[in-house]
Amino acid sequence: MKLRNTAAFATLGTILSLPLSLAAQDYALLQRVSQSQSQSAHDRAEREQTEKDHRNHTGAKIVGGSAAGGAIIGGLAGGGKGALIGGAAGAGGGAIANKVRKDKAVKKREQQQQREYDHRE
Repeated sequence: MKLRNTAAFATLGTILSLPLSLAAQDYALLQRVSQSQSQSAHDRAEREQTEKDHRNHTGAKIVGGSAAGGAIIGGLAGGGKGALIGGAAGAGGGAIANKVRKDKAVKKREQQQQREYDHRE
């Protein structure tokens, strides 16, 4: 008797949960489509920002300027060895600053494209 009740509850639970599982699958599909569109928008914005940066040599300017500044400060503080260490530290800091700047620019470009897309609809 106990096995029969367990089997009945399991069958009933399966039948009642079927509509919920279908709804969850639909929701998951919508999420995947939304993420796919979001990823393509991000890729496009990143590609456009990279092209602009390459045209204007923005990354080289930031990293080079930071390296030069670090070398000057290091040279004043510690001579030739300090200039080498300061230049390396400045270049590393410039690379990080360039990455942060680029990420912010890509995000801003994505938001701008989304506003333009929403405005057209």
